Amino acid sequence: MEMNIGKNIKRLRIAKNITQEQLSCAMNVTCAAVSKWERGETYPEITLLQPLAYFFGVTLDELMGYNQEKIQAEIDKVVDLYRKHWNNNKGHEIIVKAYKDYPNDYWIMHYYMWHIAGDLADNDPVVLIQHKDEFLSICDKILDGCSEESLRRSAWNMQAKILHAEGKTNEALEIYQSNFPDWFTTSGQKIEQLFGKGTKEYYFYVQKNMFELAEFAADKFGRTVFFDPATSMEEKVKRALQYGSLMISVYEETDEEFFLTLAKSFLKRMENDFRHRGGTEEQVASIMDMKLRLG
Repeated sequence: MEMNIGKNIKRLRIAKNITQEQLSCAMNVTCAAVSKWERGETYPEITLLQPLAYFFGVTLDELMGYNQEKIQAEIDKVVDLYRKHWNNNKGHEIIVKAYKDYPNDYWIMHYYMWHIAGDLADNDPVVLIQHKDEFLSICDKILDGCSEESLRRSAWNMQAKILHAEGKTNEALEIYQSNFPDWFTTSGQKIEQLFGKGTKEYYFYVQKNMFELAEFAADKFGRTVFFDPATSMEEKVKRALQYGSLMISVYEETDEEFFLTLAKSFLKRMENDFRHRGGTEEQVASIMDMKLRLG
């Protein structure tokens, strides 16, 4: 982010039709100091900013060339670019530079912190402890100054993860229990309850919640299959194919979209885990073949 105060002083001085010497006398500084300001070699002392703004009849933001809309547009552009490259080296370069350029933007803080932490899940405790002071400082800034609930939850989440990494799991759980809603106080549930039973609106939101929860639950069910420490990889594949086949069969028999949602979400989770967590090509192919039955 470029500071344009020198260029603005020169522009405003010329517009006011005064010389550098006249401005230096008004500010009680040397003419050389004004010249250096205008060439961008130095900046005015902070105690001179308000007198300069008053002298030229402008706001401090205008004097310093601070354009909030322009800055926000720059930040939005950087964030969009980061989202496209978050999982590669370019994404790392983008967000590290963005945090240096815009250290007080809450979304930049959020993305920088979680990028360094290795995303929202499977965080390495060593990395969390290594960056503890930096991350907690970011969390404090967000919680002290930001009113956006999603970012505040992001900060609480990081605080809890650091506590867990330090072996203070009970304190981490207290953060989640105190600051995050339970299943029955989510926005989806409350929107559903806004409408009377039997209305079209109620039926719409009941269905919406049902499909969202079905997709979520099937994904979780897939995780319980794959991450069961008591089963071998071969047994995991056997169970995945068995459960996937049952879900598909129920869908084909009933034609209920609910069971199709279950099958799609479950098999998607199974394919992802077998593909990226040690499954063989044959095991991945067996899951993909079953997915083909869904069309």
